[in-house]
Amino acid sequence: MSEQRIAVVRTQEPDTTPHPTPHTGTGTDAGAGTGAVAVAHPNIALIKYWGKRDEHLVLPRTDSLSMTLDIFPTTTRVRLAPGAGRDAVVLGGRPAEGEALRRIVTFLDLVRQTARVPHRAVVESENTVPTGAGLASSASGFAALAVAAAGAYGLSLTATGLSRLARRGSGSASRSIFGGFAVWHAGRPGQDTKAADLGSYAEPVPVADLDPALVVAVVDAGPKDISSRAAMRRTVDTSPLYEPWAASSRDDLTGMRAALLRGDLQVVGEIAERNALGMHATMLAARPAVRYLSPATLTVLDAVGQLRRDGVAAYATMDAGPNVKVLCRRREADRVAQSVREAAAGGAVHIAGPGPGARLLPKGGR
Repeated sequence: MSEQRIAVVRTQEPDTTPHPTPHTGTGTDAGAGTGAVAVAHPNIALIKYWGKRDEHLVLPRTDSLSMTLDIFPTTTRVRLAPGAGRDAVVLGGRPAEGEALRRIVTFLDLVRQTARVPHRAVVESENTVPTGAGLASSASGFAALAVAAAGAYGLSLTATGLSRLARRGSGSASRSIFGGFAVWHAGRPGQDTKAADLGSYAEPVPVADLDPALVVAVVDAGPKDISSRAAMRRTVDTSPLYEPWAASSRDDLTGMRAALLRGDLQVVGEIAERNALGMHATMLAARPAVRYLSPATLTVLDAVGQLRRDGVAAYATMDAGPNVKVLCRRREADRVAQSVREAAAGGAVHIAGPGPGARLLPKGGR
């Protein structure tokens, strides 16, 4: 990959500010037809990301920890278009517009600035996860865009550098750069802009022999009434429960990392469930309240509780949406899926395992 001057993932290097490859920005290195294709998978946070301390740099208030899935990939192609007056963005076969277009163009502007290449781009992205339904579509979307755009614009970044870059598009995308389990470091408050940016990135988390599965119950695949960004801002600004939850989340992270290291799925699940329920409690206490949990969500949660009473280690987590993900042992995933399917009353149910990190595809591939 390095011979093609596209984004290089070197996980052994700890520090990665953007380092442009040496070109003038107007030569053949980044000219007409230059492009790259990348694929990334969504991740589900077990210790939640909820709340920013810096909206522009997308710096979180707390660390978070997630598992990248092996389902619902996003494939994104970025091709430079010298001479074009604006970026062209196609999402799922349709021209992007509104907020989705604005976010992608803003992200491409950052890549152009970093690479010192002025050309506009053509972006084509196919998402296999429902968008805006609390299923981490923005994580896979911006992770794939970060890797493909870095490749197309000639940036050579380590995995940590790609994680920082992806974070600027969507915070949770920083974690989808990595496969398996990853922790996103919030960094330290009070630093100058450069230090704050460098201090917030994701990295892999050591895990013992866990063999987990996540059963994903899609009780509602439609878009949310209120976006995650707006709900997050309202919660931080108005919920009296937010600061206590953030403080407890730091303790949850410490406990979960220890449980992952010793392969204790029960403790991992217990922490994940209480962290998610606490996050939703902060939303319900916001002024006005933010409520993503639907009657179908609660029915699935009841089914998860019944599974535990029947001796199955099953634990629920929910992101900013009504859909439920159930952590369990892989060998019990079919049984959990059956129970959840019955409770979801016609909703789609998927079984996921730990998935790969974001990667470039062979030239011209999809």
